[in-house]
Amino acid sequence: MPVTGALEKYWVKPGSKVDLSKIDSNERSLFRGKDKSEFEPQFRKLQHELQELQKLLYAQNKHRILVVMQAMDTGGKDGCIKHVFSHIDPQGIHVRSFKKPSEEELSYDFLWRVHSKVPHRGQLVIFNRSHYEDIIAVRVKKLFPDEVWKRRQQHVLDFERMLAEEGTTIVKIFLHISKEEQKRRLEARLSNPEKHWKFNPDDLDDRARWNDFMTAYEDVISKTATNSAPWFVVPADRKWYRNLCVARIMLDTMKKLHMELPDIDWDPKSIQIGD
Repeated sequence: MPVTGALEKYWVKPGSKVDLSKIDSNERSLFRGKDKSEFEPQFRKLQHELQELQKLLYAQNKHRILVVMQAMDTGGKDGCIKHVFSHIDPQGIHVRSFKKPSEEELSYDFLWRVHSKVPHRGQLVIFNRSHYEDIIAVRVKKLFPDEVWKRRQQHVLDFERMLAEEGTTIVKIFLHISKEEQKRRLEARLSNPEKHWKFNPDDLDDRARWNDFMTAYEDVISKTATNSAPWFVVPADRKWYRNLCVARIMLDTMKKLHMELPDIDWDPKSIQIGD
């Protein structure tokens, strides 16, 4: 369904052309407050609402929700997932990370390792990176000929349409940071010994291809944005605002499912608990 309301600002309308250079990664226009000090009460309320909706999702055991999270290195996927979904019961949520494919995974089609990780009924699954890496990385790093990633875009459209038609609600989020903000975050990792483990010198190779990555993301987001699998481009230079936006996106998505506690086929008044 088309997105309406405040979050329409970050929704990628199907058929539109994304230009990331025209999207301010540092803006905070949807924040209802004068400064950051007013953020916490708002965010805690959203976390509580998410918690309650996830309980309904799990209890009703009818809907499936898949969240695809993409970003450049240091874009904040881990932190966003940690903060936005921290109040949700672990029984009903799973985070799946997709790193460089293993030898076994490479021996199958590129969607094989992804398809087995999609949510079942009553479950919310978050992809920390996803099948989109098999388009973006392949294209930018020229791992295979161009016809491979071009073909994969259509495969992804077909895959996501199938999931949606079979009852999976899909939300795709690109955490949009600036190149300057990425530099600050990389330098922060270098200057703090406790964060050295998070720094990978190979990330600098990707940073050198920044413009190529932006072009690839613009293209794939534009071509895979559909009403049944929508993309949102969220300003992510401000971590707290990023979390606020993602929480609101999730709330709006889950509210549209009109979830309820399941009916029971027995009378609670007729039940007696023995001593």
